Amino acid sequence: MASKDKKPTEGQYDAEQITVLEGLAPVRKRPGMYIGNTSTEGLHHLIWEVVDNSIDEAMAGYCTHIEVKLLPDNMVSVTDDGRGIPVGIHKQTKKSALETVMTTLHAGGKFEGQGYKVSGGLHGVGVSVVNALSSYTKAEVRREGKIWMQEYIRGEAKASVKPIGKADDTGTTITFQPDSKIFETLEFKWKKIIDRLRQQAYLTKGIKITITDEREKDKLPQIYGFYFEGGIASYVKHLNHNKKVKHETVFYAEKEQDDINVEIALQYNDDYQEEVFTFANNIHTPEGGMHMAGFKTALTRTLNSYARKNNILKEKDQNLTGDDVREGLTAVLSVKVREPQFEGQTKAKLGNTEVRTATDSVFSKTFEIFLDEHPKEAEAIIGKCLIASRARMAARAARDSVLRKGALDGMTLPGKLADCSSRKAENSELYIVEGDSAGGSAKQGRNRDFQAILPLRGKILNVERARLDKILANNELKNLIIAAGTNIGEQMEIEKLRYHKIIIMTDADVDGSHIRTLLLTFFYRHLKPIITGGYLYIAQPPLYKVQSGKQVAYAYKEEEKEKLIAEFSKNKAAAASKKLKKEEKEAEETEISETEEGEEETATTAAGINIQRYKGLGEMNPDQLWETTMNPKTRLTKRVTVENAEEANAIFEALMGADVLPRKHFIQSQAKQVKNLDI
Repeated sequence: MASKDKKPTEGQYDAEQITVLEGLAPVRKRPGMYIGNTSTEGLHHLIWEVVDNSIDEAMAGYCTHIEVKLLPDNMVSVTDDGRGIPVGIHKQTKKSALETVMTTLHAGGKFEGQGYKVSGGLHGVGVSVVNALSSYTKAEVRREGKIWMQEYIRGEAKASVKPIGKADDTGTTITFQPDSKIFETLEFKWKKIIDRLRQQAYLTKGIKITITDEREKDKLPQIYGFYFEGGIASYVKHLNHNKKVKHETVFYAEKEQDDINVEIALQYNDDYQEEVFTFANNIHTPEGGMHMAGFKTALTRTLNSYARKNNILKEKDQNLTGDDVREGLTAVLSVKVREPQFEGQTKAKLGNTEVRTATDSVFSKTFEIFLDEHPKEAEAIIGKCLIASRARMAARAARDSVLRKGALDGMTLPGKLADCSSRKAENSELYIVEGDSAGGSAKQGRNRDFQAILPLRGKILNVERARLDKILANNELKNLIIAAGTNIGEQMEIEKLRYHKIIIMTDADVDGSHIRTLLLTFFYRHLKPIITGGYLYIAQPPLYKVQSGKQVAYAYKEEEKEKLIAEFSKNKAAAASKKLKKEEKEAEETEISETEEGEEETATTAAGINIQRYKGLGEMNPDQLWETTMNPKTRLTKRVTVENAEEANAIFEALMGADVLPRKHFIQSQAKQVKNLDI
């Protein structure tokens, strides 16, 4: 038997090595498991989680107003006029219910279905997780004619729950300060909060949400308020506000079936893309799920049925496809479910199979009635779908020529592509380079083992208002699709991506920015999984080369250039001073006093800092391009992400769409942020 005093050897694994984390300790130990990450997204998740609890009260019919305040010292308070968290003694924990909810994981009114019929939140662990990840939290409850209060330090109660005054109403206020020991950043983004809470106001008909920014004590607070009587019908109008709609009346339906509340709103516009947002219990499900599947099936079936019933489609005609009926569609689909089954911690997809049936049934019946009662709207919708169908059939030949099985074998790779020798996608990079000149430098400067180069000639097609046949007729885009290896449209397979880093490398001027925007539009609209998978990057070539004698450095921003000039000048001055002292000493020793001329020479040399502004990548020789922009050890690249699909859609529509006014407004509103503009 081993001695009690003997220390465990390395690799030993027995009962003594099992650590039990009590209370909220697991949350602080592994915060990413509960809020996704500890950067900006995770920080803002704290606000969403507290607000979600108030939204649950609103969905249950007890709350009409939610007020969010951003306070000094990175503090946030969320107040609602709901029922107030119970404060009585909990029979299981022997503590106040308020303390139990605030300090115990998986404690709340969401598990047995008694407190709430439906709810969102982070699997019911929400407010306790916020408490655990905050350096300070205060809960104030207005209930039973009193104001009850309890404070917490890093999740642990400072004292028991106690009354601190009288209350004329009911509700809850949670104030918290995120812990600097946990989070990489403590800066809350005003616009991000506004966008999220506006969305919640659309999804919860009749709720008023107020957001106040009181962070700067010397300034008047900023205040935003949202209240939408129309709910998601108002949301659809908001999404379409910069677009030409095909019919003025927004379809809207809300109905409950099998204990599932289904709410749908839709309207068609003259775009070629679809924009469908799905929610379950007010939680955005970007990957859709069963509610999306039921909606898509019902939409295609109902429109085909209406078109045949009214002799718009003849017996010999082919049915409209799913792509046909979703072109130009803007829709919001929101379901409320008692026991939502989300796939993954981030709740990106809803898995309840019964939701598919309920959504299909509710939407089919209500949409059929809408089409019968609104013949003008029905005609516009079917007309839009028929145009899409004809375009699809016309594009089939072009699509088949590029997208057929086997069209992406190695022999079909475009001749302009200088491929890498590696065949492992996870190790390979594809640089999309502007122009043959820069392409030539990049081909010579690259590491051939893992870096491929695809030069583009001129500006590619603006795909914002182009169908697939036009895209495939464009040589530059066709080469890009074939080089990527994923196909496009219905046959796209992200698993076949040939490079796990696709890097857009354009000149640091207006034309380069335009080409980059055109490429981003193409990826976002037609190869979006490359963005969502984290495979798309933007290279950051330097703006300046700063040289002083043998000292050479590169500046990627104006501020960096000024710092380098100051640093080089300082070094020059120090070297000149040293040289001058040496010359004076030598002059004294030889009794020669000719320092004036020497000083003049030194001053000229000290000012001799050479600054080269790179207008294009082609101006760099291959070695410079490698060192500054392509060497993984020294380069700067930015990964392209889509945090907010709604905002991204709006920006691409404004910048690249047919309507000039939104673009003009965007340029005017953003012009002040442009520091340096080459024309």
